Amino acid sequence: MKNLIYDPAISGSRANIVCFVSGSGTNYREIVKHNPVHNYYVFTNRPGCDATEIARKNNHPVIELSHIPYLREARNKYGAGKAPRNSEQRIRYEQDTLALIEKSIGKQPDLICLAGYDLLNTDWLVDNYYPRILNVHPGDTAKGYIGLAWVASAKAIIAGDNEVLSTLFFVDKGEDDGPILLQSHPLNIIEVVQQRQLMTDFNDLQAFLRQNSIHDFAAFRQKADESQVDAMASICNALQNSLKEKGDWVIYPLAIQMITQGRVAMEGKQVYVNDRPLPVYGLRL
Repeated sequence: MKNLIYDPAISGSRANIVCFVSGSGTNYREIVKHNPVHNYYVFTNRPGCDATEIARKNNHPVIELSHIPYLREARNKYGAGKAPRNSEQRIRYEQDTLALIEKSIGKQPDLICLAGYDLLNTDWLVDNYYPRILNVHPGDTAKGYIGLAWVASAKAIIAGDNEVLSTLFFVDKGEDDGPILLQSHPLNIIEVVQQRQLMTDFNDLQAFLRQNSIHDFAAFRQKADESQVDAMASICNALQNSLKEKGDWVIYPLAIQMITQGRVAMEGKQVYVNDRPLPVYGLRL
């Protein structure tokens, strides 16, 4: 059955939106700048991060709960870096987090925006809040360009793409591959590389990829030396910094606007805008 993500005719024009943040809070800042009418709450797993200062200046409630004691317990049980995504410690952390949030709001949030949040989500969160959880990723998730840090842009370069873009999606139980609502205007890779004066490194990497018949990221990591990995990281970080401003900061606020206007619906994993089904890559700007 197709249902609106948010129905203003029932819930009113002011949605209760929780932004999950871990650092600078720039995605949260841009969401609020372009959609100031809503009731915002800011949750962080890193008490005192820069985003909390922005929230307090905006007079938005700040909810803080450090993840460290929970993951320390998980590390003691499973070993460093080995705690499963759905470990009991991670689930308990999310349960305690949402209990604090719902106590602050007085009910469940209408939307959860992962806005620069550095923790893995568990299936518990998805089971309880899908499809009201949003995230943005600096890569074309429809093509499988997922991964932490600069990996998504590296996958695009290795695949021979000329452009990169950001993707706004509904979080499900997969890895950054949930149903897509929006994709940003693409950025030309060469133009960004030239602006950042990284063409020499880029051309050297292109030659290395061709000479070694490298077509996927795993092969690149296997065959590249440290200097080549560093060069790829520098280029991709430049791309993703540009994408943050020209991609993330554009499509995240737009997604909030569309959803809270009652224009976005979901049936299973099929996204609809204005009652029209979207292709797997969503709406492209």
